[in-house]
Amino acid sequence: MNLIETVIKTIEPALTDMGYELVRVAVQGKELQTLQIMAERTDRKEMGLEDCTKISRTASALLDVADPFPGKWVLEVSSPGIDRPLVRLADYERFKGEHAKIELASEINGRRRFKGVLKGIKNQIVLLDFEGVELELPFDQIQHAKLTLPEEIFNKTKGKK
Repeated sequence: MNLIETVIKTIEPALTDMGYELVRVAVQGKELQTLQIMAERTDRKEMGLEDCTKISRTASALLDVADPFPGKWVLEVSSPGIDRPLVRLADYERFKGEHAKIELASEINGRRRFKGVLKGIKNQIVLLDFEGVELELPFDQIQHAKLTLPEEIFNKTKGKK
């Protein structure tokens, strides 16, 4: 079992009992490792600082006992935010109609990167409206994916017209 799997196995049951769902767990760094935990409320209400504090305290205590890190480590807890990563197959159905950026492990039609509107899932296939064409992207080929703001909204936030 690798480090991330160990962390998930250690903290996920407690977080689930507390009403949270893990979105992503990542470890960065070599000498001083940073454990990043991204979670959301199972009731889908907005995450606040109090939620992140609860998760941090619980995860920290559990990981101090399990001691999966060789040496010192730092914990960061956050909510998914606007550019939420899409990790599970169900995420693509849940966020149907939202704009997303998807990067594949191998090319389809000469491309690996796509921006478009999520159209849901069909079996193990993610459906994406890419420039007016519905693409079928195999879920097991997706390396990175996240929600994005539509360009017109992004431009308004930047003061552009």
